[in-house]
Amino acid sequence: MEYEEAKELIVTSLTKKLKTKSKFYFNDLAKILEMKPRLAKKIVNQLVQDEVLEYWSSGSTSMYGLPGTGKQAGAEHED
Repeated sequence: MEYEEAKELIVTSLTKKLKTKSKFYFNDLAKILEMKPRLAKKIVNQLVQDEVLEYWSSGSTSMYGLPGTGKQAGAEHED
């Protein structure tokens, strides 16, 4: 699977699920991509670097989401 194809698949899938969830575990993304974790990690990391996805961590949990979505989105950008 090429990067652009993976990007489109992730964005489309996460957009459909935004009504119920805004953050997703890495395993959710790997399942969407239908890839083994090592290959999926490379694509997910590239999507984060390209700001297609954003990385979020609570310290004990790491999740990913589309930029500007979720309950924290408004609060994170306040100064």
